[in-house]
Amino acid sequence: MADQARDLAGETAVVTGGARGIGRATATALLAAGMKVAIGDLDGELAARTARELSPTNAFGGQLDVTDRASFEGFLDQVERELGPIDVLVNNAGIMPLNHFLQEDDETARRIIDINLHGVILGTKLALARMLPRDHGHIVNIASQAGKIGTPGGATYSASKHAVIGLTEAVRGEMRLLGAAIELSYVMPTVVATELGGGLPATPGVKPLDPTDVADAIVHALQHGTVDVWVPSSLKPLYRFTQLLPRRAAEGIGRALKADRVLFNADRAARSDYELRAAHSEPGLPPAPDPPRLAQTAEPSQPQEASSAR
Repeated sequence: MADQARDLAGETAVVTGGARGIGRATATALLAAGMKVAIGDLDGELAARTARELSPTNAFGGQLDVTDRASFEGFLDQVERELGPIDVLVNNAGIMPLNHFLQEDDETARRIIDINLHGVILGTKLALARMLPRDHGHIVNIASQAGKIGTPGGATYSASKHAVIGLTEAVRGEMRLLGAAIELSYVMPTVVATELGGGLPATPGVKPLDPTDVADAIVHALQHGTVDVWVPSSLKPLYRFTQLLPRRAAEGIGRALKADRVLFNADRAARSDYELRAAHSEPGLPPAPDPPRLAQTAEPSQPQEASSAR
């Protein structure tokens, strides 16, 4: 007998990095499920505009720096004033600058870890502090399949997503030991057709995801309490099968599918605008000279995580 889907109508969700890409698609899907949605993004004006476009009555948007406790806490306070107690947090904000490991500068590595990992740690702590007194809530962390396999060309990005998966599993275990009814999930997309996933070569047999594919998977996880969410779900049994094989055989399958080339062979020219925006994803930095709008994209949607190669 299939699990009965939980009714999400009337609950309040927060989506970080929600102004574009996977974040915007997720906000749209949550609103369609009857939820009230707060969209946080480093680009506060874009977040507010996105909220107005999606729902003038049930959406709220504002500026959010996920790496800063005061910013995150203040945003959640405002959400609860505007929309009510927070039932769901989707930690989607993230960046995916790509480079061969020895060519990656130290500041880029720190920025990736600060946003992709510390931002998720901070958001999870702040959400739990609000959910535990009510013994109700669900936190969804956007990881990536790069966080399961480790992908050449995005070593630090892969490391950040490995950590997000480990964090989610560990905190979920703590909630169980405490007897708390708080649920946690992590979402692992392949390449998503977003700006973050631009310029990536195709993987044989795996089409780039639409952001709505990831959004629908998030809604399904909230409704059914799924912990590890693979997008597409068809790749989960393949991963489990390869884990039963000797390492050489498993790696051979990956090479045959060219999975080891997805980030390694990224088209730098095609990704130039995104890379520039990601490089200026900290509030204290001056704007990038070309693309005028800079944002802590919620995207790592594509091998990104948030959304693509995530």
